[in-house]
Amino acid sequence: MPRTPMALLSPADQERLRALRVMKAIALGALVFMAIVFVIAFWLQAQHPWLAYVRAAAEGGMVGALADWFAVTALFRRPLGLPIPHTAIIPNRKDEIGRTLGEFVETNFLAADVVRTKLASTAIAKRAGEWLRHRDHAERVAAEASTIATAVLNALSDDDVRDLITDLAREHLVQPEWGPPAGAWLEKIVESDAHHGAVDLAADSIATWLDANAEAFSGLVSRRLPAWVPRLAHRFVDDTVYHEAVKFVDAVRADPRHPARLAIDGYLGRLADNLQNDPVTRRKLENAKASLFDSPRVGALAAEAWNTAKNGLIRSLADPESSLRVRAVRAIEEVGERLTTDAALQRRVDSWVSDAAVFLVDRYRHDIASIITDTVERWDPAETTEKIELMVGRDLQYIRLNGTVVGALAGLAIFSVAHALIPGV
Repeated sequence: MPRTPMALLSPADQERLRALRVMKAIALGALVFMAIVFVIAFWLQAQHPWLAYVRAAAEGGMVGALADWFAVTALFRRPLGLPIPHTAIIPNRKDEIGRTLGEFVETNFLAADVVRTKLASTAIAKRAGEWLRHRDHAERVAAEASTIATAVLNALSDDDVRDLITDLAREHLVQPEWGPPAGAWLEKIVESDAHHGAVDLAADSIATWLDANAEAFSGLVSRRLPAWVPRLAHRFVDDTVYHEAVKFVDAVRADPRHPARLAIDGYLGRLADNLQNDPVTRRKLENAKASLFDSPRVGALAAEAWNTAKNGLIRSLADPESSLRVRAVRAIEEVGERLTTDAALQRRVDSWVSDAAVFLVDRYRHDIASIITDTVERWDPAETTEKIELMVGRDLQYIRLNGTVVGALAGLAIFSVAHALIPGV
């Protein structure tokens, strides 16, 4: 019987223990009943010869009950505490049982063909889609994903992330030379006239500003004139400068071949060539780049940008009504809908899942099965015996009860055959 106190057992184990005790009492009661019948029949068979058959049945029942009691008890402990060989099998061979069980699971359950056959008969994608298409389930998945993402964000060290960003920026932005690729990129832009749109935008912006800020030209040039120049001339000069600026910008806007535009084209072309071939220009660009990225302010901005992004993500993930969570739920629902209705997608997803499962089983099945072996090896022998006895002990008591009945019938049959065939018995 299990030695663990009832209070320490789970409710399910307590119920199993009660059922085990009841069946043990019934099996023991059958043995006692056979013993009483044997004594009475043996005592009275001289007066009533027919009781010899009853005695034989009771005798066979006792033998069967005792034999099966010994067999069942020998699984878990030594019968009567006697050091009989091949008894207390479970506690003595616990580790071997664990290894055998692990090998059995590895060979018969974690085989690639078994896994693939099982997955092939299961519409994984369709079932997943039918579950995900419901709003409650999609919200649940989004909530769980948000919890995991929040935990990951909180677990990340801000210093480590900042160092990682710095390392990535230095590897992909600072260390590579910018001149040749920037020059080639600028050369393609100039050759395709793609920069004309930017020039038009700049001219339009300047024209708009000039139209709204004519007063900004008051005194812009006239303040540099000698003091003896009349005030009227001051205003005339300022107005002339303003109108010339407006005329110049309008001419640039109206003429695609304006000298200013051509000058910009020529400057950009020379810059593209210098960035690719002029060591001085390339060195200036590299120095400017190094000064920019080595600036403490840039590092502070990167750290501030990370903190802002992190805090914003955490707030959005925590709020079920945030646009991020709402879009995530909608996206999950759409995925579920597609998995439910798109047969081609179902086949692809089922194939991916099957291939991934077979790959994992082929590569890690021994490691997975070793969990059983390692777990059983860590168990205490007495505790292991108690656990197994609670799980299967009640059914094993039926063996004792059946042994009693079968032994009684066998004893009766043997005695009857012997009495019929052997004279004088």
